[in-house]
This record gives sequence, C-alpha cells and structure tokens, in this order.
Amino acid sequence: MEDITGRGSAPGRHRMVLEGRKSCRLQGVVDALSFDENAVVLETVDGMLMIRGADLHVSKLSLEKGEVDVDGRVDSFVYTEKTSFAKKGEGLLTRLFG
Repeated sequence: MEDITGRGSAPGRHRMVLEGRKSCRLQGVVDALSFDENAVVLETVDGMLMIRGADLHVSKLSLEKGEVDVDGRVDSFVYTEKTSFAKKGEGLLTRLFG
C-alpha cells in the first residue's frame, strides 16, 4: 500500500531507549518537525515529543522505518497530544515553548 501522506510509514509502536542521557533511539516516529542543538521536536504515533538538552545531534533519521537516533546531553522528554497543536492561531513552536 502506498503512503499518500508524504510521510514515512512509521511502524505502529512507539519505543524509546535512552542510554545514560547521552544517546537516545526512537521508533514509531512519523515526522521530524525541527531540531537544533537544544531541542528536537518529533511527531510520533503516540503524540508530539520534544526532547530538550544540550549539544543534541540527530545522528540517524529514517522516516520510512520510523526511526530516529539522537546524541548529546538529554535533559527532558515532553509529550503532548497531536490535537493540542491544532488550537486556532497558535503555531507548533508557540505551543511547545509558550
């Protein structure tokens, strides 16, 4: 079956493995919305996920497989529901940083 959304197929289960706050492997990722050295924002099958930290680097990104690897110092993970970003007049970054 062809994916007509333009996004990767992201296997149905979301899984996260954190190794000593230095390396994080994620599965079930639908889209990578933004990333820089302080934050990575991902859409997962279980909702939106923001990873905050320092010196963050996306070392692997495969949306076809739904996999993302992030290296650096991880300080926090914050999940929100997908629908919470749909509030009228509010952008994604406003909702996450506001």
